[in-house]
Amino acid sequence: MPDWPSARAVLRGEQAWVSAPSVLPAPSILPPAERRRASRVIKLALGIGLEAAQGADVSTLATVFSASGADGHNCHALCEQLATDDRHISPTRFHNSVHNAPAGYWGIATRAMAPCQVLCAFDGSFGAGLLDTLAQVVLDQQSTLLLAYDSEYPEPLFATRPVPDCAGIALRLEPQPSPQALARITAWTTDGPAPAWHNDTLEPLRAAIPAMRALPVMERLARGEHGEVCLDYLSGQQLAVRLDPPV
Repeated sequence: MPDWPSARAVLRGEQAWVSAPSVLPAPSILPPAERRRASRVIKLALGIGLEAAQGADVSTLATVFSASGADGHNCHALCEQLATDDRHISPTRFHNSVHNAPAGYWGIATRAMAPCQVLCAFDGSFGAGLLDTLAQVVLDQQSTLLLAYDSEYPEPLFATRPVPDCAGIALRLEPQPSPQALARITAWTTDGPAPAWHNDTLEPLRAAIPAMRALPVMERLARGEHGEVCLDYLSGQQLAVRLDPPV
């Protein structure tokens, strides 16, 4: 599902989902030097962010970057290098390995000077990012872009953190409805259990990649349906999300 039109068709049941490795967009918005250094997770974050921000001035949008980890391939490469006698590591590989690297590249690409948050809450990262984004929209009346994404890990890290591929979801939340608005969104924490998601095809994807915990919400947005869904969040605590028609 390389973009929202493709994802919408799958979530509506109009198109079959075919499992295949993610093909990430080239970050053409970056200057050539930074484009060559961009890792898979940076390409992913820029791609989903720019698609969700279409029609807006990206330089004025506040941003929340939320991921359960940093760049798995860079982490693996750094561990391999540190396990040798030559413990000198590439500065480029190091700065691309940190958790806030995609936010830095976003700032270079868009020249945005609006507030930027970078969050990590392990498997609850999407929920933490959504709550933080809603807080900025409601309390600060600030148009805010949520970018939730995750990166795969090669072996042997994969054995303990089995995230199988790069994937992400971006939402643009506004304090006032626009002509592009799909829904009015409200969220709160709850002790109640998250019910099973009755989408047998995409459930493995939802369960395997933390950012994909948002898929039940995206399914309702794709189908134009309103009401409540309950998402996995933290241990013993879930996230209830209500979608209403935009007003």
